[in-house]
Amino acid sequence: MLSDKVGKQLGHPTYSLTGWLVSKFFKWHNQILEENAVKLSNIQPNDTVLELGHGPGLGLQAASQLLTGPRGKLIGVDYSQYMHQMASERMKEQISRAKAVLYCSDLVAMPIEENTVDKVFHCNCYYFWPDLKAGARSIHRVMKPGGIMVTTLRLETVKKAAAKNMFSGESWRPEVYMEALQSSGFTDVQMENKREKLITFQAIFATALK
Repeated sequence: MLSDKVGKQLGHPTYSLTGWLVSKFFKWHNQILEENAVKLSNIQPNDTVLELGHGPGLGLQAASQLLTGPRGKLIGVDYSQYMHQMASERMKEQISRAKAVLYCSDLVAMPIEENTVDKVFHCNCYYFWPDLKAGARSIHRVMKPGGIMVTTLRLETVKKAAAKNMFSGESWRPEVYMEALQSSGFTDVQMENKREKLITFQAIFATALK
């Protein structure tokens, strides 16, 4: 099925024509989500910031411009080798200055120490995680007490993709994701409707309770 093939590429883009098209889709479709996830994260100059499922690196690039302090650090995790290489090329200057480090890794296996991350953000990402609760626990593990996570999505677009069977099960539903966060140690979990440039999107906020 074409929808199944596209769904797999959205979750794990590869070196292929479909993967290339998906990378272009990410750049066009996700830019407002990425920019607003960064803005809503309230990044401070000396924060350690993590982006999950960073794709071609648009959000990483935006976040890096805010990490101007001597201790400011950016971490990116994506389990697509294709996206990892695209983002590494985009962020090569920051990587060379040790201001950013990117890992090609599964979320659950990401090599990040416990209690080290101030802010986490991701866009159009959680519905591709094989296990929402395991993913949420892994994120909670690396976050500092009181750390903030921001998730952005366009729910109407997600619903249309779900109707075409591009996701497995019901994990695409925000309420399922939010319940996984709450059961994994996050508090103040809430979703808000936002609007920018005539585009309506949703932002889910969560605070790491420890």
